Amino acid sequence: MSDDSIFNEVSEELRSERMRNMWRRYGPFVIGAAVLIVLLVAVNEGWRWYQDSVAAESSRQFYSAFELADGGDLPAAQEQLNQLIAEGSGKYPVLGQFAQAALLARDGNTDEALAAYDAIATTQSEQRLRDLAFLLAGNVLVDTGDVAAVEARIGGLISPDNAMRNAAREILGLTQYAAGEGDAARVTFRAIFEDNQASIEQLQRIQVFDAQLEAEGAADPAPAETAEDTDAAE
Repeated sequence: MSDDSIFNEVSEELRSERMRNMWRRYGPFVIGAAVLIVLLVAVNEGWRWYQDSVAAESSRQFYSAFELADGGDLPAAQEQLNQLIAEGSGKYPVLGQFAQAALLARDGNTDEALAAYDAIATTQSEQRLRDLAFLLAGNVLVDTGDVAAVEARIGGLISPDNAMRNAAREILGLTQYAAGEGDAARVTFRAIFEDNQASIEQLQRIQVFDAQLEAEGAADPAPAETAEDTDAAE
């Protein structure tokens, strides 16, 4: 994407009523990298156990649930996932839990989806799956503006060595915006700008968000203090 097209996108978004419209537009991409982990696990499990009859049945149930959901039969999809969670092999039961929570969120059952993600996060032994569950729970809470609830779930992910840190920062920044904390949101987004591991796509989104916050009067955050600045002050 050229610089001109990026700036054009900024201008268009500045004319929108609220940055929440942008969240709804870009939201599916915010946690793309994290969700990819689950998809990779699903593909891996499907391939590994394809020749095993029990695992092949788990794979069939998993994908069948999504087909039912796409066809609009959510009760049947949830019933299929319940069976998978109770009787599935390998990692399919936990994949079923993630899918069940995602379907609840998609259907507007926010409280139930949040409870489902929290249950995964508190019962899973694998750290990356716990982190993903907390991230997705935070994502469900963005529109509530409940910064404390989001920080309680994803605060631990915002660390230099966590691969999900920038997705967590973006969710936190958008929640801060929803809460009317524009200055804090700009500080959170600045941390993404200063992270050399942030993706080009995410930086483009953050540029739009930051421009909207600036247009609404949020303060420009001070640059992070460097070691050289500290030495000079001394």
